[in-house]
Amino acid sequence: MINEYDEIKQLLKKSRMLQEQVAPPVNIDADIEGEEEFETAPQEDKSKTYRVSGGLIKLNGKSKQDLELSSDEKTAFQETMDEFVDQVSDMADYGTLNLYPNNVEWSGKIIDKDIDFMYSIGESNGIYINGDMIKVDAEFLDTINKLSSYYDQFKAKWAKIIAQRKKTKSVESEE
Repeated sequence: MINEYDEIKQLLKKSRMLQEQVAPPVNIDADIEGEEEFETAPQEDKSKTYRVSGGLIKLNGKSKQDLELSSDEKTAFQETMDEFVDQVSDMADYGTLNLYPNNVEWSGKIIDKDIDFMYSIGESNGIYINGDMIKVDAEFLDTINKLSSYYDQFKAKWAKIIAQRKKTKSVESEE
């Protein structure tokens, strides 16, 4: 009587024999000799994270130039965190600010309200919030209004940064 192990072993043996019959051996040297043009695949996305005044900013792009953090971007990030404390809440844990060629995403958590937030500009504009069983009262609505009013400043500041990065990239590519 054949047990399962022997049965699997026989199936593998048959599979290998069939594979050898179907796929002829490949001569790599002969394949390399002829020159052919191939379309190059798009460059792979790269990222680099920087720590700025206790927060993290992650630059995402395809070239080394896309991954360089300018002093204007450092200043804008520091101002963003400071303004958030002044205008929304000083009890916040900030996530990483992700700067892409066409959009910016920044998330965090307002600790005392147990609200996770995400600001996004570019491809998916808006303010996104998440929380578990949040009591909707005047204090909560006030916090949402603060998040909303600060978003306009955030959007204006980081839209300029994206535009500046695109302008810098096009100027350098012309040179």
